[in-house]
Amino acid sequence: MASHYMYVLECADGSLYTGYAVDVQARLAVHNAGKGAKYTRARLPVSLLAYAEFSTKHDAMHAEYAFKQLSRNEKDALLAVASHSSFEEALEELLG
Repeated sequence: MASHYMYVLECADGSLYTGYAVDVQARLAVHNAGKGAKYTRARLPVSLLAYAEFSTKHDAMHAEYAFKQLSRNEKDALLAVASHSSFEEALEELLG
């Protein structure tokens, strides 16, 4: 069964980018090759801050959407929590 991931990148300008992938490392390489999202192409290089695994694409994209609705301060706080536990656990609290 394929895994589905929601991931968070930090761009060279300090901004965050959130996306969906089935292979996070391959997607990171695509972003850094300048062939990823238009947003990241102008903000290279990018680095992977966190990612969470989900069993369905729907769940991963739902988490991506919920993360994108947060303010930058809320995103930073969630990422800080994830540094002490897992990103999946931090997102689980967000998603309820």
